[in-house]
Amino acid sequence: MKMPKIKVCGLRTRGDVLAVNGAVPDYTGFIFDPKRKRYVAPDVAEKLRQELNPFIEAVGVFVDQSVEEILWYLSKCRVRTVQLHGHETDEFIEELRLHTGGRVKMIKAFRIDGEEDVTKAEHSAADLVLLDHGIGGTGESFDWALIRDFNRPYFLAGGLTPGNVQEAIDLAHPDAVDASSGLEGADGHKNAEKVKAFVAAVRESGMMM
Repeated sequence: MKMPKIKVCGLRTRGDVLAVNGAVPDYTGFIFDPKRKRYVAPDVAEKLRQELNPFIEAVGVFVDQSVEEILWYLSKCRVRTVQLHGHETDEFIEELRLHTGGRVKMIKAFRIDGEEDVTKAEHSAADLVLLDHGIGGTGESFDWALIRDFNRPYFLAGGLTPGNVQEAIDLAHPDAVDASSGLEGADGHKNAEKVKAFVAAVRESGMMM
């Protein structure tokens, strides 16, 4: 098994960017759903994206938004990966893929409560899937035993922290891990030391594989 890739989600400020630049995860996420507390406006996100370490790929996160709205955000902020974190169907994914000419990678998030959710995720039309406890950023995890035999590449999310990510990797064998609230300080922004510790823990686990 290869070392899992790392995504730090929910960047909003220059301080958040500096925190991830100091650790260099593989991905970072901008929340483009105005109803979420970690929402960032697209013009702000584009300025932050330009300050990102070029080795970090920016992801735009959307929740039950229209194709037209997603395309508008993509015209304002140059992200090349879209994460769909709502109830988007395979038909929606194919429509968005058509409108972007296949140039944008699609990640579909699934809330895992039971075997039926696992089956839906395994058969998703998205390029990649993300398995989570809920909408995202709740700091809660799900029963990792449900995905022990998951048969396609996936991101694991939900309650991951520097303290438990190695256990999660050992039990669930994800291809990538995604954290947000577990890497924040009391002010709700990314804590540079927590981000560094998280990235170090993942890469240490990869060296032991």
